[in-house]
Amino acid sequence: MRLENFPKRYLIVFLTFISTSVCYIERVGFSIAYTVAADAVGIDQSSKGTILSTFFVGYACSQVPGGWAAQKIGGRKVLLLSFVLWSSTCFLVPLDPNRVGPLVVARLLVGVAQGFIFPSIHTVLAQWVPPHERSRLVSITTSGMYLGAAIGMWLLPALVEFRGPESVFLVEALAGGIWSVLWFWYATDPPRSEHPKAMAVGFGGSLLPTNLNQNGSVHPKTTKIPWKKIMLSLQKMDSSKMMPYLNMFAFSVLGGFIADYLITKRIFSVTRTHKFLNSVGFIVASASLMALPFFRTSSGVIFCSSVALGFLALGRAGFAVNHMDIAPRYAGILMGVSNTAGTLAGIIGVDLTGKLLEASKMMYSDLSNPESWRLVFFIPGLLCIFSSVVFLIFSTGERIFD
Repeated sequence: MRLENFPKRYLIVFLTFISTSVCYIERVGFSIAYTVAADAVGIDQSSKGTILSTFFVGYACSQVPGGWAAQKIGGRKVLLLSFVLWSSTCFLVPLDPNRVGPLVVARLLVGVAQGFIFPSIHTVLAQWVPPHERSRLVSITTSGMYLGAAIGMWLLPALVEFRGPESVFLVEALAGGIWSVLWFWYATDPPRSEHPKAMAVGFGGSLLPTNLNQNGSVHPKTTKIPWKKIMLSLQKMDSSKMMPYLNMFAFSVLGGFIADYLITKRIFSVTRTHKFLNSVGFIVASASLMALPFFRTSSGVIFCSSVALGFLALGRAGFAVNHMDIAPRYAGILMGVSNTAGTLAGIIGVDLTGKLLEASKMMYSDLSNPESWRLVFFIPGLLCIFSSVVFLIFSTGERIFD
């Protein structure tokens, strides 16, 4: 099939899928590279938690402005701008845990830039994806997060080992730059259409903005990278860490197809479908998270975390597409509002986890005692139950805003 004959909306979905993958490679990559560099100079857990949470401060601040900007000037342009900004920051700022100021500013900038991404993606997908394909195509896009995290967990530790932590920044910047070129070249706005059916369901060019036209830094080693050894050595890269994220990728896509099937076959209404999948996903995830500290083997922990993260991803088929159902024209803005609330977990949770582990380390001498991790997993388990109940009571899949 020639590229011009390929449905444009599927190309847009594929590119947004790649964008979420690249963003999560960046997030995982910074955590891996910074942790290695920080451990080398003796940074404590609490301080590391503070630096790692800085990203989410910028991320939270730009969610709503990102949705507003995407609504006003177009999600396609805002998405490109955000990628150029965070990729440039990764390329220009050195990784030096002793230089706290520049590192904090850089992580804030990356957080602000990436905060524009999901509101912009929602704005773009609301324009391109028809309602009967929304659950599966949006799930495919968001599943890129989990695939990106899995790829990052799989490959980046080896890159750090053979080329040093700084090399991760350069690879991330290169990936962001390549995606930006592809998006600039292939992404377009949908053609404007006054077709009454498209306008009635909130879809297509009728959702376009009214002002748019139609048309010490750790230096990398110079060793040659042994790619064959990297790809085959499970022990060196501890590839088991990627399994929960691969599970999230699979469950996210599966949840989207299940949701569309239940809706198009009229088994459940849109509202009941979303509530069902969200409830199943979050309740199973909650039980798995709270059970995780009881496992004593690595295989048991991997299994339990895979179940927890997989069912959380399944739950995205319930809540992640809801913005487009209730307000397709303002999907980006609503995504910005809800993602701001979701980012609190990154701001508070990462920093709190560091402090909890520091306290546990003092109480139990080290972090190998399962008791030192119990509260860390019990808290998000309770939050899953609480959020599931709130969504079950208050959510709707019916259109509220024109």
